[in-house]
Amino acid sequence: MRDASRQDKWLASEKNAGYNTNKYKKERMNYMPETKGLIIVNTGNGKGKTTAALGLGLRAWGQGLRVLVLQFIKGNWKYGELQAAERMGADFVIRQLGEGFVRNIKDDDRADHKAAAEHALRDAKTEIMSGKWDMIILDEINYAIMFGLIQVDEVLQLLAMKPESLHLVLTGREARQEIIDKADLVTEMKEIKHPLKQGIKAQKGIEY
Repeated sequence: MRDASRQDKWLASEKNAGYNTNKYKKERMNYMPETKGLIIVNTGNGKGKTTAALGLGLRAWGQGLRVLVLQFIKGNWKYGELQAAERMGADFVIRQLGEGFVRNIKDDDRADHKAAAEHALRDAKTEIMSGKWDMIILDEINYAIMFGLIQVDEVLQLLAMKPESLHLVLTGREARQEIIDKADLVTEMKEIKHPLKQGIKAQKGIEY
């Protein structure tokens, strides 16, 4: 852990200054908590669910954790986070697996969206069990459930198979109660004001 490394350097300097190293070791044990993988849900009608998840992923990456983002809806659009991830290297990966916006899709296109979501779900199962990641973000998976592209029981199976140390983050509106019940942390974003309702177009770096 990077923090532990900094603490070790501090210990060496303080030891030379006559600091009580036994006391420090005991304090350090309290400082380094046991890893417990959490199930985290960001939901609600307000903006910021994916943004918050990506911020969490950035923090985890900064601590040396390996982060994977699987996007169940987004696709065929160059969002800013994709460009950022390319610069961050192999320990922060984003995969766009969706077919784009789902609301008001035609019946002819629905099959493509459903097939993409099912493929994303299979990828999620594989990656969850791979042992390669410390955090996996299932972006907009709640939307995939809401629009009937995948079933809530399939997502509950994902949660059940999660390794003990893996952090799993689920985003999107209308999180099902069954998922909320399984989560350790649930945050509901509530819209108070939104620039689109004031006639302000989507802004680069804010919306995409």
